[in-house]
Amino acid sequence: MFNRKVKEKLARGEAVFGTFFKYNSPPLVELFGLAGFDFLIVDAEHSTFGHADIEQLIRTCELVGMSSIVRTQDASEANILHALDSGASGVQVPSLRNVDQVREVISRSKYHPIGNRGWAPGCRAADYAFFNTEEYVTRANNDTLISVHVENRQMVDQIEDLCSVDHLDVLFIGTGDLSQSLGHPGKADHPDVQAAVDKVIEAGVRHGKHLGAVASNLEQLRGYVQRGVKYIAWQSDLVMYKNALKAAVAHFKEFRSGS
Repeated sequence: MFNRKVKEKLARGEAVFGTFFKYNSPPLVELFGLAGFDFLIVDAEHSTFGHADIEQLIRTCELVGMSSIVRTQDASEANILHALDSGASGVQVPSLRNVDQVREVISRSKYHPIGNRGWAPGCRAADYAFFNTEEYVTRANNDTLISVHVENRQMVDQIEDLCSVDHLDVLFIGTGDLSQSLGHPGKADHPDVQAAVDKVIEAGVRHGKHLGAVASNLEQLRGYVQRGVKYIAWQSDLVMYKNALKAAVAHFKEFRSGS
């Protein structure tokens, strides 16, 4: 059932554009798809979604032609399995510290012969067992996108080894946690943080790995794409709602008493 739009576009060398999605609202998912986003990153790490909520958001992504990537709470087998069994196009896994943990994520996300993902055909991803086993396994192994966060000193230090990991699709640069790991919390523009970002981008481009990042403004977006970062999370839904509401309220200012 899952939408492989993002993986296909990346394979063609195209940039893809999504956002982190934090609200349990299928109608808002529809709006993002109708507006032209390629994918949503359903943020199970920093939001309050349950498994049933996530499945409904994935279903809605498919309705409007978007890929659904679930940022899991962690790298646990259960959280990865729930997201993929619900039909997610892929998973984006945070809080990893080394290459062995990345390989374990891949093993938990892929079926034999690549990995050991739990076998339960009575799930949405497998059309509730209305499927051909061989076709389903091949499709799941080929089409599921795996993204991991590079968001701490340890992952940056191991970037060469990370780039050699098979079946790892996207190295996602998380400047927020990276700034804290490097001793400059919240200061993504600090030279130490930017040097780490440069190191990851250079290695990823050299090894032909897809790179991802959050773009907060047009200048940052343009800079990332020009440097080879093709998996772009444009802000988050929360930031976009906040900015739109602030702009709306600004229209009222001259009509309020005391302004």
